[in-house]
Amino acid sequence: MSYRKRTAALASVAALAGSAVWMAAPVARAEVVDVNYQCKTPIGDKSAVSPIDIKGVKSGNGYRITMSWQKGVSSSPVELGKGAMTPSATIALGGADSGTLSVTGPANDAAIPANTPIKISDLSGTYTPKKSGEVTFTAAVLTIKALGTTTTCTPTNDPGPSLTLDVEAAGGGGTTGSAQGGGGSGPDTGAGLPQTGPEDSALALGTLGGTVLLTGAAGALWLTRRHQGARAGR
Repeated sequence: MSYRKRTAALASVAALAGSAVWMAAPVARAEVVDVNYQCKTPIGDKSAVSPIDIKGVKSGNGYRITMSWQKGVSSSPVELGKGAMTPSATIALGGADSGTLSVTGPANDAAIPANTPIKISDLSGTYTPKKSGEVTFTAAVLTIKALGTTTTCTPTNDPGPSLTLDVEAAGGGGTTGSAQGGGGSGPDTGAGLPQTGPEDSALALGTLGGTVLLTGAAGALWLTRRHQGARAGR
């Protein structure tokens, strides 16, 4: 085989290797989903639509899941002083897993005026997969506790998943995953670890694919120079 053919073959192998790495990448999809909450409050039923965002950050053998509300839901007929309202919620798991993930957060850090939509702080929890595959995360029940009362808000529009992760269980287990609540929206325990969003996956894979291609190019250059040196020595 001539050196040109060997060079072309090596470049093709490098390109195919880069494509294989890309195709084998873990899937992570996130989108903001409008959730129509119907709330049962101490003074009657209320409804509100809020866009929900769910993000996942790899943390050890699991993921730190954070749920965010872009608009307030429900309201109170009286002012809620600082620290008077505590939220929590559940996230429905689907796909390769089932059940719910509990997420929690801190009490309100400022007074909430009467008859004003209650802005929910970011809620977080830890999800540990025990079954490999694609898992979806969908907003479920929101619970608000304030002044000795409990308000429960349930989605009524069958919202789609806000987050989809392709997870791998530690040790390749085949049972369902486990989940536990987190301690609010303070500094994330997974800080500094790669986020599972699409941009971060693309960046990491692009770097790896580039390394594969550069290695192939270096090999092709070495073969070319070797051939030229051999010809010069004849």
